[in-house]
Amino acid sequence: MKIPVIKGVIERRILANYHVEPEVIARLLPRPFRPKLAHGKALAGICLIRLAGVRPKFLPLPWGIRSENAAHRIAVEWEADGKLLQGVYIPRRDTSSRLNTWAGGTVFPGVHNHAQFAVQETPERVSVSVVSDDHSMRLHVSGVVAKDLPRSSVFETFGGSVSVFRRRIAGVFGHA
Repeated sequence: MKIPVIKGVIERRILANYHVEPEVIARLLPRPFRPKLAHGKALAGICLIRLAGVRPKFLPLPWGIRSENAAHRIAVEWEADGKLLQGVYIPRRDTSSRLNTWAGGTVFPGVHNHAQFAVQETPERVSVSVVSDDHSMRLHVSGVVAKDLPRSSVFETFGGSVSVFRRRIAGVFGHA
């Protein structure tokens, strides 16, 4: 089956990154992955993204769907052919869209679990709560616009935190 070219707009993207003890994350990773460390800590996060106007490229607007989505991510590294590779392992994806749930793994990468999203946002604040339909996953992220990273961050700059999770290698997706 030929997968159609999909087009859409990212209306909002929140990257909530956090550090975890390496031995905790290591238990969650399949072989050959191991946690990528920054200052001795494993790196994980959630990408909360609102997509709009998602449709096959040949369909014009106003066709298309809008959805809230969460990708649970772990920064990983592994060796292949004597080279150290880095990427992002995605053990779980959640979505507000029944279409994404149905098309996950075919049109969209990875299996998508259906979930309920509650979003409140202003230009200064954002709050996103997610509960999966089967209640196996629940999360809440809230924040305010800030000029600097907190002192407890393992990153020195915002760009440093973003660059770790940009290194996604094709095929480094998990399954729910």
